[in-house]
Amino acid sequence: MRLLVLEGNTDCAQFLIKSFDQAGFAADVVATAECVHTALSAIHYGAIVLDLGLPDGDGLSILREIREREDPTPVIVLSERTDVHDRIAGLRSGADDYIVKPVEFDELVARLEAVLRRPGQVVGRSLSIGNLVLDSHGRQAFIDGKPQILSAREIAVLEVLMQRSGRIVPKKAVVELVFGPSSNLASNAVVVYIHRLRKCLAEAGANVIIHNKRGVGYLIAEDK
Repeated sequence: MRLLVLEGNTDCAQFLIKSFDQAGFAADVVATAECVHTALSAIHYGAIVLDLGLPDGDGLSILREIREREDPTPVIVLSERTDVHDRIAGLRSGADDYIVKPVEFDELVARLEAVLRRPGQVVGRSLSIGNLVLDSHGRQAFIDGKPQILSAREIAVLEVLMQRSGRIVPKKAVVELVFGPSSNLASNAVVVYIHRLRKCLAEAGANVIIHNKRGVGYLIAEDK
């Protein structure tokens, strides 16, 4: 399952990425409200861990926007605000849980799993286009039911595109969501992974195609 985590502290962000990976979750960690909006416009996440302390906005405003769109994605607020009124405001704004920092990582995972076990929530999901299926939880791609050998980066790029199948994903969004908003990797790295994916999919007989919308981004769709 893929998570969106808002955390402005660089060291903490790297810790969360590593820890969530070890716990079986893929995590996109962003640091600003702008990055949250970019991420949510491109990917449907299994859950969101939202820090209220943003350098460019209010975390509660983002939470309200999510709920006003009738988006049921589970949201856990992780905040240094300890006052009972802050906790009530978070829950009334649509949070599924409110956790006060500092928190043990094992407790955070346990709370996340508890939220995901609630009725209507599904742990793990599959994405499919034509004869291509991506198991988001297991991080495995299948073509005609046969598992494909793809790198972790290739799976990440493929997931970003499949989450928004039939729509253009801006190149900048792919870079930020796969490599992180503060990544020093050039956007040319995305071009390399797109080339590899096209080759792998074609050789395996996938009836999907990744279109390059020059100067805009990429679009994946069934090749009919």
